[in-house]
Amino acid sequence: MDVNNEIALLRKMTVKELQQKHVELFEEPSRSFNRQWLFRRLAWRVLALAEGDLTERARERARQLTREADLRIRPPKELKMPVATGLRAVPSTFKIPKDDRLPMPGGFVKRNFKGQLFHVNVMTNGFEFDGELYKSLSAIAHKITGSHWNGYDFFKLGKRSN
Repeated sequence: MDVNNEIALLRKMTVKELQQKHVELFEEPSRSFNRQWLFRRLAWRVLALAEGDLTERARERARQLTREADLRIRPPKELKMPVATGLRAVPSTFKIPKDDRLPMPGGFVKRNFKGQLFHVNVMTNGFEFDGELYKSLSAIAHKITGSHWNGYDFFKLGKRSN
């Protein structure tokens, strides 16, 4: 089998043809209608068949790692944050530029997320959340949700006025 020709043929296939090819190569239908994902998966399979797949030892190690790892992509619905005990913010040298969407230092912003209310203290040198000092609201939003957010959007602070 010429791998380059096989991959060139895959590039020209429609989504329906790629799904049929998926059945041929993987012996199971694909639920995906994403052409790029199907192409990449099939190209990988063509290469694996031509060049050789993972060794059994590598497969076993991958299975072991997936059993041990928490593969959660999104936080659980009942997000439980540990209660801060005895922690305090450590002073730092970075300064937060004044933004009219933020309250004055000493104030706070809050957000109800997944049934839990989160408070963030606005400091002169950052934001204090859960006993730690952060440079940005985005970092705090990431800590809370586990995914990337614009901090101002997450805390619903609106658009900057010009």
